[in-house]
Amino acid sequence: MNKKNFNYLSKLIDRSTKKEKNIYQLSPNSFSNNDMIEGIKVLLSKKITMSQVTKKFEKKFAKFIGSKYALMVNSGSSANLLATFAMINPLKKGHLKTGDECLIPALCWSTSLWPIVQAGLIPKFVDVDPKTLNICLKDLKNKISKKTKAILAVHILGNSPDMNQFKKIIKKNKIKLIEDTCESLGTKFNNKYLGSFGEFGTFSFYYSHQITSGEGGMITCNDSNNYRIIHSMRSHGWDRGLKNNKKNFNFINSGFNLRPTEVSAAIGYNQFKKLNFFKKIRSFNRKKIIDKLKKSKKWNNQFTFIEFDKKVEPSWFGLPILINKKYIKKKKKFLSYLNKNGIETRPIISGNFLNQPSVKLYNLNPKKTKFKGAQEIENRGFFIGIHVTKITDRELNLLEKKFLKISDI
Repeated sequence: MNKKNFNYLSKLIDRSTKKEKNIYQLSPNSFSNNDMIEGIKVLLSKKITMSQVTKKFEKKFAKFIGSKYALMVNSGSSANLLATFAMINPLKKGHLKTGDECLIPALCWSTSLWPIVQAGLIPKFVDVDPKTLNICLKDLKNKISKKTKAILAVHILGNSPDMNQFKKIIKKNKIKLIEDTCESLGTKFNNKYLGSFGEFGTFSFYYSHQITSGEGGMITCNDSNNYRIIHSMRSHGWDRGLKNNKKNFNFINSGFNLRPTEVSAAIGYNQFKKLNFFKKIRSFNRKKIIDKLKKSKKWNNQFTFIEFDKKVEPSWFGLPILINKKYIKKKKKFLSYLNKNGIETRPIISGNFLNQPSVKLYNLNPKKTKFKGAQEIENRGFFIGIHVTKITDRELNLLEKKFLKISDI
């Protein structure tokens, strides 16, 4: 595309983009004009189904994460679905069987959990640590039984559990690991990227995540047979695109249609180039917000901010916050006040997922087990966005003024 056409499209995008004022958004638009133009190039080529840009993105992504293989799909939810169903697939050596237990943290997203149920496995919930939001390793040890064959670990909002201890536990008990890294793309533990520790790592490129293609996701693995399974299952169980496929329409497995479009791959790949830059800006903004609140004359330990281990290099998704107990009864009124005054908030993921109506519908907690850590996070927690442009003094002043109003509500 020549410079004249690029400039024309860029001006057109600028005129079409609505800019919000006097509001601190949860997920502001992080698309650059260049991101959109990369998508437009694909549209103009009329080759919008999955093709060469998707393959290029997959190769770069795998190299970055430190995995041998990466496969793009149409969402992070689909990545979880594909990884879980690969674990029960008869082509997988030592595959899981119907009725096997799969551990999952009580603080999770819907589509972390439901593939476990849909695959015929038994979900068993593990509590989380309110200090880090991540899985409680002590409770993890206690929840392991002879039936436990896998764990779907959810890395929460850019933070990480102690993966050294985690690996020791799963190795000792011969448990297979899927890492749901949909909220933590770019986070490292001991200089190793999350999503490269388990049999599969899953990632999301949804609008609010570390990078976005609007919709889209990725799944990583190191085993060639695992890759062959997920590659075929992504597209109807077809072996097209795999080495040694001998027929044009050869179906070697069961499958879904979880393919991305070339348009989303082009946008996502262009965003991916900026991941480390976005990561630095988010970390900078997080520190600025916390420092602004703690250095205020009105600071009275109203809030607690999430901790991370010195071995962790976080790639923050948002800024999770816990309201301290003195102010906890004001939470509902306080969050309503923030949202009415231009500061958008949301729960930390889904809160304690055991409280969701669907858990009762499917009787996933028959013993009515309590999850103290997850419940504390639901009772005390919320989060706000961390943006990919440097926070302004106006925004910092707005957050200070409105947040510390909790003392007077």
